[in-house]
Amino acid sequence: MKQSVKSINPAAACLAESDPTIKCRCVAELKRDGTFYQGDPINLAPGRPERPTLVDPRNLPKRKLSTAKGHAAFVHAICHIEFTAINLALDAVVRFSGMPTQYYADWIGVAIEEAKHFSLLDAHLKSLGFAYGDFAAHDGLWDMAERTSDDVLRRMALIPRVMEARGLDVTPNMLVRLESIGDHQGGSILNTILRDEIGHVAIGSRWFASICASRGLDSLTTFGRIIAAELGQIRASQLNRSARLAAGFSNAELELLLDPAKRKQS
Repeated sequence: MKQSVKSINPAAACLAESDPTIKCRCVAELKRDGTFYQGDPINLAPGRPERPTLVDPRNLPKRKLSTAKGHAAFVHAICHIEFTAINLALDAVVRFSGMPTQYYADWIGVAIEEAKHFSLLDAHLKSLGFAYGDFAAHDGLWDMAERTSDDVLRRMALIPRVMEARGLDVTPNMLVRLESIGDHQGGSILNTILRDEIGHVAIGSRWFASICASRGLDSLTTFGRIIAAELGQIRASQLNRSARLAAGFSNAELELLLDPAKRKQS
C-alpha cells in the first residue's frame, strides 16, 4: 500500500504510515511546493499505531494532574490530538482535488508543524517516564473528518474553524495548569502550539472564505448554516476572542458561536 500511494502522492504515503516516528520523518521531508500534490483525490484510511486504544470520550478515566500518572495522561491527551492533527492536514491535501496550488502548500505546511508538535510532546512524555500509547484516547477529531469527507467547504468550516479552534480557547488554561505543577517544559511546548495553531486556524478561515466566494455563497450565512447542525451554545467565557480574531474570525462569526438563535437567522 505504501509504495503504491507514494507513487501517486507522497503526502498519501505519509498519511498511510502507522509508525509515529516514521510518519513525522516522512512529513518533514515533504516539499512545500503545492504543485507537487495536485492530482486525483485519494480516499485513504489514516495510518496509526496499534496503541493507544481508542474509546468513547465518556469512558476515559479522570485523573488528577497532581499525580505523576495524571500528569502524564494529560500530556498524552494533547500528544494524541497532535498526532491526529497530522493526519487531518494530510487528508486535506490528498482527499480534495481541484483546489488552487496554494491550498496544498498551506496544508503541507500545517502537517509539518503538527508533526513538530507531536515530536515535542512525545519526547516530553518520555521524559515523564511514559510513551505515546500508554493511555487510552478518543477519536472525535477524526470522526469529524469522516463526516466532512465529501465537501471541502464543510471540512474547512468544521475542522479548523470549530474543532481545532477549540484549542485556541482551552490551551491558555492548559498551559497555566502545567505551569502550576512546575512543568515549565510542557508549558513552553503548549505556548508554541498555541502560536502555531492560530496560523493553522487562519488558513482554514482563509480557505473557507475563498471557497464560499468561488461558489457565490455569503460566508457568514454559510458558516451559520453549517455549524447550526453541529454545534451547541458556547459561553462567552469559553472563547479566546483575541486568538480567534487573529485566526480570521469576524465579530459576527463569534456571535454565531455564542448564540444558536442567530445561526438560524443568518
